Amino acid sequence: MAFTIPETIRSTATAGERLLFRTLKSYLPDDYIVYYEPEIHGKRPDFVIIGPDLGLLVLEVKDYTKNTLFQINQDEWTLVTSSGVQTKTKSPLKQARENVFHIVDALKKDRNLVHLEGKYQFQLKFPYGFGTVFTRLFQKDFIENGLYSVVEPSLCLTRDEIDPDKEAFSEENLFEKISNMFIVPYRLPAPLGKEELDAIRYHLFPEVRISAEFKQPVPYQDQLLLSLHDIKAMDLHQEMLAKQIGDKNRLIRGVAGSGKTLILASRAKMLAKDHPDWKILILCYNISLARSIEQMIHHMMNEPDNLFDFNFSAAEQEVDSKIHNIQVCNFHAWLKNDLRITEDAIPSMTEKLEVGQAILPMYDAILIDEGQDFQGDWFGLVSQLLNPDTKSLLLVEDRAQTIYKRKRSYVQDTGLSFKGRSKVLSINYRNTAQIVKFAWDFYQKHSALKNKVVNKEHEGEIIAPQSTRRKGVEPAIVKTDSFFKEAKIVVRQIQKLHDQYKVPFSEMLILYRVKKTYQMNYIDVLKRALDQEGVKYYWLTENSESKRKFEREEDSVKISTIDSSKGLDFQAVFIVNIDNMPFTLEDDKEREASLLYIGMTRAKEYLCLSYSGESEYTKYFDEINMERQTVKKSGEKTS
Repeated sequence: MAFTIPETIRSTATAGERLLFRTLKSYLPDDYIVYYEPEIHGKRPDFVIIGPDLGLLVLEVKDYTKNTLFQINQDEWTLVTSSGVQTKTKSPLKQARENVFHIVDALKKDRNLVHLEGKYQFQLKFPYGFGTVFTRLFQKDFIENGLYSVVEPSLCLTRDEIDPDKEAFSEENLFEKISNMFIVPYRLPAPLGKEELDAIRYHLFPEVRISAEFKQPVPYQDQLLLSLHDIKAMDLHQEMLAKQIGDKNRLIRGVAGSGKTLILASRAKMLAKDHPDWKILILCYNISLARSIEQMIHHMMNEPDNLFDFNFSAAEQEVDSKIHNIQVCNFHAWLKNDLRITEDAIPSMTEKLEVGQAILPMYDAILIDEGQDFQGDWFGLVSQLLNPDTKSLLLVEDRAQTIYKRKRSYVQDTGLSFKGRSKVLSINYRNTAQIVKFAWDFYQKHSALKNKVVNKEHEGEIIAPQSTRRKGVEPAIVKTDSFFKEAKIVVRQIQKLHDQYKVPFSEMLILYRVKKTYQMNYIDVLKRALDQEGVKYYWLTENSESKRKFEREEDSVKISTIDSSKGLDFQAVFIVNIDNMPFTLEDDKEREASLLYIGMTRAKEYLCLSYSGESEYTKYFDEINMERQTVKKSGEKTS
């Protein structure tokens, strides 16, 4: 079964389009991607198929009947409407051809996707083709009416060739016909890999772009080619969900690392593009997360659809925090600066809004990240400020990351029902398989919510994460007899990752639970250790100002509380002083389990936990260390 984007076809599609959509989805291989009516740089071809072993194909779909056709040639067709009126239109085959070359011209500009020498120099590395599908005409109609003299037989599909209910249909014939629509003379020596597929999607669909290192175009043998490196694009599942969230109110529940924030940001970009007059608000709880989302949106909104239009001289210019028509705020800053009220005033303000005694800013769309951190009356206020005509409210949450006691009924809080309007994201794309298992094993052992795990799509409260099976190293557990030694070991590991494994300092994060006690100022000790090794650092959670000035890409190791790391991720994460967890002054042990789970799932590649004292959690990690040593010794004996 092919992967389709969107997952289901729109209800207003023609009967023929719906039939073709079902057939392509059901009969093409699992690794094929089928796009229905994608917008590609101003054009909307009916179907675009990307096959790793074939290349790229554009199909134009027509529901014409014999009576529809009045006069046709290879360039222009004269049609008769149901009311008897004659209209002229471009030949369907010509439309498909123009659409595929529109796509090819965009892709040819990337030097990574073309042959740079040889017989096919400056041609795409993979074949491309085009064809037409006539959903209400049969092969016999083409033969009896001489249509094959105008439409090349190899470049068209008829009803009996796409309809599984027809006797003439076969999966083999469908695939053979599609394979013969490729107009270039060469075939792929090897199937397209993930990097090539991501590069194609990156160029054609700007909304899937996360980031890439791209250099200014330079002439290469009279051709202007762009060089892209480190391309990061949405996973196909994430792209499908972002494009098919639908209108009105929606709820997305996902595990840590499933791309919830990315989907939210992409959704905001799509809304801003489709509705430039809308006032769009993104809210979250943490200041640092708000800053991170703001930078993500800024990057998405300011990256051009066509990379050759990019203004490199202006690339580093600062922009207003209100990106186009999108505003990003943490909840309390929004209360203070935009509504000019305090949290205590929310209930009375909501009552006044309900009876029309107060006027506050209204929004056409509101998107809330980390919704599990919001209180009921916060949602009540937000829903009062949402345009009743659009009802465009998107909530994103993961209850395994709940660190604040919130009682919740979305229907009661917002007045909106999310039944049939929610999606569950269970695949963790962020972390390696080792980190996913390590963090989830801990959470299951120490969380009281372990018995509330989702069994079916929308049951339960906690979603068990599924790994993408991306392999990595086992998380490190470091035990010492003093925090001074602990800090030195952590800093040495940071330096080692940077020097030997080329991990940028900007991709490293140190997390702490407690800043200081009457016995020890942990931050001062950490800072001294970093200074001694000459490692630049930024204390993200020093104060509110440092959170607001947080620059994700700054070349420095970030130091943060676990609370403020929600929604962020780094290649390497070091969680220090775990002997202070669960924190003795914290009555809510559930919060402590969630906190450490959150901290561990910030790490994409490397995770290190360290401690120099004892606690309930360190005893758990001691046992893991002992098991590892036992396995290691038994392995040494057998070898």
